[in-house]
Amino acid sequence: MVLMIIKLGLNQGFQLLVVAVGEVLLLNSLLSTLSTSALFMENVKYLPGIKLGKNVIADPDLDNAVKGANMLVFVTPHQFIDNICKSLVGKVRSDAEAISLIKGMEVKIEGPCLISTYISEQLGINCSVLMGANLASEIAEEKFSEATVGYGNNREIAEQWVQLFTTPYFMVTPVQDVEGVELCGTLKNVVAIAAGFVDGLDMGNNTKAAIIRFGLREMREFCKLLFSSVKDDSFFESCGVADVITTCFGGRNRKVAEAFAKNGGKRSFDELEAEMLQGQKLQGVPTAREVYEVLRHRGLLELFPLFATVHEICSGCLPPSAIVIYSEKKPRLPV
Repeated sequence: MVLMIIKLGLNQGFQLLVVAVGEVLLLNSLLSTLSTSALFMENVKYLPGIKLGKNVIADPDLDNAVKGANMLVFVTPHQFIDNICKSLVGKVRSDAEAISLIKGMEVKIEGPCLISTYISEQLGINCSVLMGANLASEIAEEKFSEATVGYGNNREIAEQWVQLFTTPYFMVTPVQDVEGVELCGTLKNVVAIAAGFVDGLDMGNNTKAAIIRFGLREMREFCKLLFSSVKDDSFFESCGVADVITTCFGGRNRKVAEAFAKNGGKRSFDELEAEMLQGQKLQGVPTAREVYEVLRHRGLLELFPLFATVHEICSGCLPPSAIVIYSEKKPRLPV
């Protein structure tokens, strides 16, 4: 697995750089990738049959690709962001704007750090976020979907991102709440793992609906715990309840968690991920661990029984059936 840079030539005065991760092969001195084919302009591994735009260029050279880019889009599993940012230090324009589609967080001794914050701190540039209920396969087929841009203080920059991403079938809404939007996109994967356990154990729709509701409640409380500025309205945007629903019914975290539960937890997530996802990465399992670490450090595990139980099942401390046992507890969540 190596870094692949996708450069998009745009006609709106922007040079856009997408930092992604893909499998890259050199064949007869021609760049050929399994995730973006230079010969056929097609994602032959994950989106076969879908033609990409002619302005998409795969470039494995990070230094070359970042030159002159004034808008940077980060789309990688969050496990790779540290090395990517270190490689970019001193090589991006000082006036560049970044946006992150990455789900996850960095857990440090001093506390959790959002990926957008990490990018801003490492590169010295502003970073917005894009999250929402949008499965890649359906977007590729141009089925209607939507997303949320979370931004800080600059509404003009948010509108530029909206302009860049919006199409007739992809609606983007700006929300002045970077932390809320990003954490929703991060935490929904933990809820999806729980939903997958329910599906794998054939617990039915009522149980799954309850798990989704409990998960949304804990998402909100966790967000408020870390950032008091998080807005309640953000949970009713695409990045919130809509993304939770989509991910709990159609995402890869749910899919692999279902297989994990069907196997009674006897096959590891690493094994199932390698077998089922063709090189893609799960985000729910590492995020559940990171959330668990934050809560344990603060002595708050009992106040977030669903999040705690998901990690304890993923790590083998509890069986998948324990996903509903926690509901017997009635924690008093802090106001």
